[in-house]
Amino acid sequence: MSEIKVPIAKPIIGDKEIENVVEVLKSGMIAQGPKVEEFEQKFAEWVGAEYGIAVNSGTAALHVALLACGIGEGDEVITTPFTFIASGNSIVYTGAKPVFADIDLKTYTLDPDSIEDQITENTVAIMPVQLYGQSADMDKINKIAEKYGLIVIEDAAQAHGAIYNGNKVGSIGDMSCFSFYPTKNMTTSEGGIITTDDADLAESAKMFRAHGASVRYHHNAIGYNFRMTDISAAIGLAQLEKIDEFNERRITNAEYLNEGLKDVDGIITPYCAHGSKHVYHQYTIRVEKGVRDNWVDIINNCGVGTGIHYPIPLYNQPIYKALGIEGNCPNAELAADNVISLPVHPSLTKEDLDLVIEAVKTASRELD
Repeated sequence: MSEIKVPIAKPIIGDKEIENVVEVLKSGMIAQGPKVEEFEQKFAEWVGAEYGIAVNSGTAALHVALLACGIGEGDEVITTPFTFIASGNSIVYTGAKPVFADIDLKTYTLDPDSIEDQITENTVAIMPVQLYGQSADMDKINKIAEKYGLIVIEDAAQAHGAIYNGNKVGSIGDMSCFSFYPTKNMTTSEGGIITTDDADLAESAKMFRAHGASVRYHHNAIGYNFRMTDISAAIGLAQLEKIDEFNERRITNAEYLNEGLKDVDGIITPYCAHGSKHVYHQYTIRVEKGVRDNWVDIINNCGVGTGIHYPIPLYNQPIYKALGIEGNCPNAELAADNVISLPVHPSLTKEDLDLVIEAVKTASRELD
């Protein structure tokens, strides 16, 4: 295989992040402290929510949000099978059962029209995943939730700064969860955050992230050690100052790729729903001819990195089969067999983008 000249992802860490971390290290307050509180406030304000509860991963954010909503044994949560396994696992952690509805093949997000058929007397919540940097159709999802009295928890791990009908992702559901893993649109190295407008849910989330204690050494529930450190928050504060610029560069790169790939035979380029701002955590094409792995091999041999997000619907994962968790989502299965993510990150140059375009064109020609 040829050397990968254009990687699929590249975190951007600058002098400000380093300065902030050094300041924290010198302060001696390196666990959860004032920097975490500052980051929570500023991130919540940025997304348009009242409260932010920082944790040590996006997975922990989902787990804590579900617990804060009182979800547990015997409950069912409707979500998408076309996502990273953390979405489903967070439901399983609580003792609840993930129930899978299909996706919209344009946006790859949860299809509202597939939700109601999955609702039972045990359904308590809907967890849409704002995949690749774009929101699901939240108006329809929220209307369904209101009709049946369900909670809505946004899995916004990939959608920092995405907008749906004038509202930022993170301010649309009852609770919303973000990840700050290094490949995300912004990072804290590892980390996550929950946003909400509900004061009671915020207090419950704070309790569950800190061993179930609302007051130190007074434990009201079986909680977890899911706290963020001030070191991570210091990185996040610097990244938060840059996230809007990072996103605009991702959007510009995606538009350049769209133009360069619009006439390439055998692929479908990303779709942005009307009224939405897509922030392109991933730039994902779908191939319509040949075998996806052959496309990947050719693109990689041209020096361009790729990703498959995601190759197996969650209900086909071995552990879910063993647990008896089933699903039947044809659109998710089609996408899992045919999607390829291409580099779109802010570090790309015009030359990098041209190489990506030429690599896809080469694959199209060779597989014709």
